[in-house]
Amino acid sequence: MTEIETSTEEDAGALQLPSFHQQSSLREQVADALRAHLVSGRMRPGVLYSAPKLAAEFGVSATPVREAMLDLVSEGLVDVVRNRGFRVTHLSDAELDAMAELRALIEVPVMGMIAESCEGERIPAVKALRKVADAITDAAARKDLVAYIELDTEFHLRFLELHGNAHIVAVIRDLRRRSRLYGLEDLAGTGLMLRLCEEHQQMVDAALERDGETMRTLMAQHIGHVRSVWAGRDVEQ
Repeated sequence: MTEIETSTEEDAGALQLPSFHQQSSLREQVADALRAHLVSGRMRPGVLYSAPKLAAEFGVSATPVREAMLDLVSEGLVDVVRNRGFRVTHLSDAELDAMAELRALIEVPVMGMIAESCEGERIPAVKALRKVADAITDAAARKDLVAYIELDTEFHLRFLELHGNAHIVAVIRDLRRRSRLYGLEDLAGTGLMLRLCEEHQQMVDAALERDGETMRTLMAQHIGHVRSVWAGRDVEQ
């Protein structure tokens, strides 16, 4: 297996990490932010990241950052480089495609079933997702990739929760964390990202109309973006 060349944070540049002011669940907040940076491709394979330097950017002590990074190690997202820091796990195109394929096999039919059974107390739950979809669009307009990924994850997991199968939600959460959207920054600069945001609103519409066929088509198309443009292999200009 070919060893990935290692550079440092100084070579890659600052990550522009957010500051956290609430002490409760600080470890979880840091871990969520780091996962979003991993998915967006801002934290890259081959770059060495140290807990003290990341902590300085977050504006917190090194302890919650180190704990958060160890959580990511247990999830297989980063590797420990002894006495030096952490390095992002490399994923091949084949691995990214395999994860997208698995997502499609699960999410397309499940979202269709959610739409077809959208009645009673599910209706206000679906309507509430409209605000999350609006927030995703706002984040895209600001080119705030970390907020975009966090909100996009919230939108899709909350939608899947309506099916009532916690195991499905856990599997998709894990697959999303492992994904890498290497083309997202280029996508943010094209305007295509904003057009893709419309799909979230269309999903809400499909569910409220109990249109399972449209929902399945939307989800297949949505995940298809992950397999191509969002994986950084064919970014439209």
